[in-house]
Amino acid sequence: MTDATSTPINQDEINTILWKACDTFRGTIDPSEYKNYILVMLFVKYISDVWKDRSDTLLAQYDGDQARVDRQMRYEPFVLPDKADYYTLYQQRNEPNIGELINIALEKIEDANKQKLENVFRNIDFNSESNLGRTKQRNDRLKNLLEDFNDDRLDMRPSRIGDLDVIGNAYEYLIGKFASGAGKKAGEFYTPPEVSLLLADLLDPQPGDRICDPACGSGSLLIKCAQRVGEANYSVWGQEANGATWALCMMNMFLHGVSVSTQNIRWTDTLKDPRLTTNANTLERFNVVVANPPFSLDKWGAKDAPNDPFNRFHRGVPPKSKGDYAFISHMIETTFIPPSANGRVGVIVPHGVLFRGGAEGKIRQKLIEENLLDTVIGLPENLFYGTGIPAAILIFKRNKPDTSVLFIDASRDYEQGTTQNYLRREHHEAIMDAYHAREFVDKYAYVADHDEIAENDYNLNIPRYVDTFEPEPPVDMAAVNAEISDLRGKLADVEARMQAYLKELGLDE
Repeated sequence: MTDATSTPINQDEINTILWKACDTFRGTIDPSEYKNYILVMLFVKYISDVWKDRSDTLLAQYDGDQARVDRQMRYEPFVLPDKADYYTLYQQRNEPNIGELINIALEKIEDANKQKLENVFRNIDFNSESNLGRTKQRNDRLKNLLEDFNDDRLDMRPSRIGDLDVIGNAYEYLIGKFASGAGKKAGEFYTPPEVSLLLADLLDPQPGDRICDPACGSGSLLIKCAQRVGEANYSVWGQEANGATWALCMMNMFLHGVSVSTQNIRWTDTLKDPRLTTNANTLERFNVVVANPPFSLDKWGAKDAPNDPFNRFHRGVPPKSKGDYAFISHMIETTFIPPSANGRVGVIVPHGVLFRGGAEGKIRQKLIEENLLDTVIGLPENLFYGTGIPAAILIFKRNKPDTSVLFIDASRDYEQGTTQNYLRREHHEAIMDAYHAREFVDKYAYVADHDEIAENDYNLNIPRYVDTFEPEPPVDMAAVNAEISDLRGKLADVEARMQAYLKELGLDE
């Protein structure tokens, strides 16, 4: 690689180069699979550049004393073992066992950074025949991948990129691009950034807060919450059931400068086997709990819910084929209860959660009667990858000052994209203004008390509260009748002329 220090860093250019690297796999491997290989290689390339940059700086500072440099490098955020860096792998790109060599290097990186990276790469196999093809095909793909990353414009040394968050931005860019091609699987790992930002602003995490996402996917919601707090003290926690997605989350956190460990972000099924616990019967509690859980998850664990050791489902057990209220119940039970702290929950749900009856209706009623539900926000359709249905945001709070529930209908506020709709800044601001004001806004916002909600049988369907009916303009019947008469006259004239033409041609009989 040549010295690119003088070349200005360009986010769009880096994004384009990285997306082009996907050509190695595109068309032969599902995007939900090949994203893992691209994103892991980006991470390895980044920590290799950081390590090389720091090592070169210290070598100059210590007048070439390599032993002293080696001792100092042990205290870097990531330790990079000898021969486990990207550049060694690049030199080995023609080896017949290059997939195995990459796996060995990743294992060494894990072992050297156990607290941060233990088991992170074990779910992503660069020697997989089922994902990457037989030996020759696999070797060709991995060689091309390594060569794609050996681009001067992908020089990620801190001395070059400074404080710019280009690597974190590039990682998020790639995850978004993968989501657009992953169909229904995209919802397993991706929440659109503008929705993540909206949730972070709604929940308003503060310095010192403990922030958790029990269905964290690739971590975008947690990152937006962390960025909302800024440089102040906070901690992020999460759980994710899919091993490969959990690995992406860990890397995403590190690339965005969010400090976590494998004890904070756990690879586990939140509903069946929660691991963020203080003991066998007690869940960890948090100030902010946020999630975009899988919509109406089937087989979520209803059979074992009545005997849940954490008593999360004391308001009722949700249907076995719809886990929405199982996630909601878990999230509420993991918030701090006043006066110890101000616990609050923000969760993205399908609209059925607002009005379905049966067990869900009973749980919904109890949540309202306990004065936990604070706000219901209707979002536009087609915001989320993998589903075109509109969703809603529910905000729950432990310390509500009154018994009101705010309803906001933002379903018509969106910009239409090529494949997905998205929220513009003005849509975000309109929601936040209504959220803070908690006042009636014609055809947009309404504040209901518990009595009114009870009269509606605890149905939270937004049109019951926010009237968006647009009356048709009045019809001038006299003008319509005159127009009909005029059209009849014109039709009679056309028919007469047609008859004359036919008579001239001898075709009128």
